[in-house]
Amino acid sequence: MNNGRGEAEVLATFSDGYQYSKTKLEESLRQVMALKLTKSSKDAAAMKREDVDLIVNELGIPRSHAEKALLESGGELEKALRALVTS
Repeated sequence: MNNGRGEAEVLATFSDGYQYSKTKLEESLRQVMALKLTKSSKDAAAMKREDVDLIVNELGIPRSHAEKALLESGGELEKALRALVTS
């Protein structure tokens, strides 16, 4: 959104001449959120629900710990189990 003069709406101007504009701030926020969504969908795809359930049931640990171990192992069940057993 602009202020009718064809310029970005300035949120703050500092003594060194730098400014924060609303449009640039909103665009940056959109980019960060898009990256975050992409990363979380890749993380979810890397681990299978069955693998998480297996770790939780066999080792008796919380689901969050099992998910973290699978994420750290890149979704590899054997690697995650070894890390959990040896730690």
